[in-house]
Amino acid sequence: MLAKIYRPAKNAMQSGKAATKRWRLEFEPKMAPRPEPLMGWISSADPDGQVRINFDSKEAAIEFARTHAIPHQVVDTPTPVRQIKSYSDNFAFRRREPWSH
Repeated sequence: MLAKIYRPAKNAMQSGKAATKRWRLEFEPKMAPRPEPLMGWISSADPDGQVRINFDSKEAAIEFARTHAIPHQVVDTPTPVRQIKSYSDNFAFRRREPWSH
């Protein structure tokens, strides 16, 4: 029952990054999900796959895992590098390629 501690990525449908500030403890699946024979829905007999616990800091998540004797793996995601862009740079004289056709 290995747990993964990580910060979730930002939602692709929204521009906000509020959900990326918290850390999450999530269990690795014990078995692969399989389609259910009657309806074809994807199902799993692993109840630990549904457990997701959010924490305010990485240290709190690690402390929780150690307190409850849960083997864990910490995955640090690099912070993305912001590229500062200006709309006026599209029309600058120093631009190497033409901005239109």
